[in-house]
Amino acid sequence: EYVFLAAARVGGISANNTYSADFIYENLQVQNNVIHNAYLTKVKKLLFLGSSCIYPRNCPQPIKEEYLLSGILESTNEAYAIAKIAGIKLCQNYNKQYKTNFICVMPTNLYGPNDSFDPDNSHVIPGLIQRIYKAKVKDTKSVTLWGTGTAYREFLYIDDLANACVFLMNNYSSSEIINIGAGEDLTIKDLAQTISKVIDYKGELIFDHSMPDGTPKKLLDTNKLNTLGWTKKTNLITGLEKTYKWYLDNIAAIPAHQ
Repeated sequence: EYVFLAAARVGGISANNTYSADFIYENLQVQNNVIHNAYLTKVKKLLFLGSSCIYPRNCPQPIKEEYLLSGILESTNEAYAIAKIAGIKLCQNYNKQYKTNFICVMPTNLYGPNDSFDPDNSHVIPGLIQRIYKAKVKDTKSVTLWGTGTAYREFLYIDDLANACVFLMNNYSSSEIINIGAGEDLTIKDLAQTISKVIDYKGELIFDHSMPDGTPKKLLDTNKLNTLGWTKKTNLITGLEKTYKWYLDNIAAIPAHQ
């Protein structure tokens, strides 16, 4: 009766760049199959999870929902973004033509237990956790990280996203997209330093300026969601501590550590 469409082929900058054809093809396939069959089987409501990367690279900040398709996308995740935009338009046009009740939510960067800690394909927080943890275990004096460290990112703990999705399934029915975010951001350098403190790593963080930063800043405007009555519950430090604890408890099952 209710479908939460969270399935997607996802990854960080490296994975998006390397597997761009897979990212656009597989995500289009998933979306087309699930959304169309939700219509055919007459589900009461479907929630489609997009991504903050759907917005143009150089958006005014914070990013309002109406900025969609107002400029050029970030090149490193263009294939993924175009697939997600197609999913949004599919939902909106099924609502228009078939009177379905499909809603589209745009979450910011997510993290938490059960994330992918793959050294090549992970997102920034699990990527930083596993690299800094390895440096601590090996007593390495420094860790080299991608980019300049000056790009800003917003992060939302996964349980908060799940809570927001249930909230919107109960309280929101519109074809207009809606952002889900934390309402604050920080630089990648500050994030790496915070993770170092959580892990208790004392070494130096070195940034490789020859590697890409991605979008310089993408803080979501969450006024629309906040006005409905929802706000996040988990602050970044608490979320990182929970994520790191899960990582330590499950490290033996993570392929890179076997």
